[in-house]
Amino acid sequence: MLFTLLLLVTLFWIFIAIDTYRGIRELPKLEPEPPTASCGLVSIIVPARNEAHTIEKSIRSQLQQTYKPIEWILVNDRSTDGTGEIMENLAKSDSRIHVQHVSSLPKGWLGKNYALHKGAELSAGNLLVFTDADILYEPDLIAKAAAYFTRNSLDHLTISPNLQARSFMLKGFISFFLFGFSYYKRPWNANRDHKKGGMGIGAFNMISRTSYQKMDGHQSIRMRPDDDLQLGILVKKHGFKQRMVTAITMLKVEWYPTVAEAVKGLEKNTFAGLHYSYLLVAGAAAGVFISQFLPFITLFHSEAAIRLISAAAICALAVVYLPLTRRLTSYSSWHVILFPLSVCLFIFAICRASFLTLKRGGIQWRGTTYSLKEMKKQMK
Repeated sequence: MLFTLLLLVTLFWIFIAIDTYRGIRELPKLEPEPPTASCGLVSIIVPARNEAHTIEKSIRSQLQQTYKPIEWILVNDRSTDGTGEIMENLAKSDSRIHVQHVSSLPKGWLGKNYALHKGAELSAGNLLVFTDADILYEPDLIAKAAAYFTRNSLDHLTISPNLQARSFMLKGFISFFLFGFSYYKRPWNANRDHKKGGMGIGAFNMISRTSYQKMDGHQSIRMRPDDDLQLGILVKKHGFKQRMVTAITMLKVEWYPTVAEAVKGLEKNTFAGLHYSYLLVAGAAAGVFISQFLPFITLFHSEAAIRLISAAAICALAVVYLPLTRRLTSYSSWHVILFPLSVCLFIFAICRASFLTLKRGGIQWRGTTYSLKEMKKQMK
């Protein structure tokens, strides 16, 4: 029975490896794209709640863009620190920056989603870019993104950034997260027009105003904590043309400063990604344990056949993990040695997020509690 289970695990990862190798080849790099001088006004919309420690550095990196027809819409989402003041000072230093302060949150909206919605309403560009308040841009990013968008006649472009991390352990956990996210969501399907799977990444979502308005924008996903991903899924549902690219050297963000903060941060999106289903949470936790941790335990089994098939399963895992993390990060491959520990941390994170959501009756994020009942309504 155990041998059969491990054999199925091995075959599963071999199948995933084949799909992964095909998929990675379909994820272009933005860096080689020749920049464009202009394809119309681009509106960069930046929501921020209590981001005084990151927003100025982020916006100043964006202001260095070689692409000139840009406006910035900075939306202060009920901040209680100095975020609003920093925004106003930035606006005084550059006439392209406009600031909107949100003092109250309407019923039926998540704070970030409402801020993005308000920013889109105030914007004037034919291309909208939704980004976060801690992202660092290299000077040619918008010029290259706009060129790629135009050359491929896109409706939506999302860019995978370089997730910077301070510690070896955090880099290992991020690598595992990207590995798990990739085999589960198969992001390369965004680049396959015949596939339904869509993709959106919070660091950079560029979308045409026409397409955004046709799908009713963030109004359609107003109670989704995974708003970035859902925007990409919405694009595909409406039959619009979408692409995902990487820009590891041009788009950077510190995901979380520590492993503890990363585990806490997964409270917001993890349960939503499992459709708020405790059955799916149990299934996901069991599936991850069996497919990704069990082979490391049975590697020390007394029977030689079990040890052999366990080693085969681990090798098949590595064949998926290593190329994915090399493609999506700038980290050393040595983080693979943290894989078993990262598995345990991830199982803990998804169980913790689900338990806390149940206990609180919703998600607590950036000082606001959002009702689980209300969030479930929009999934129907």
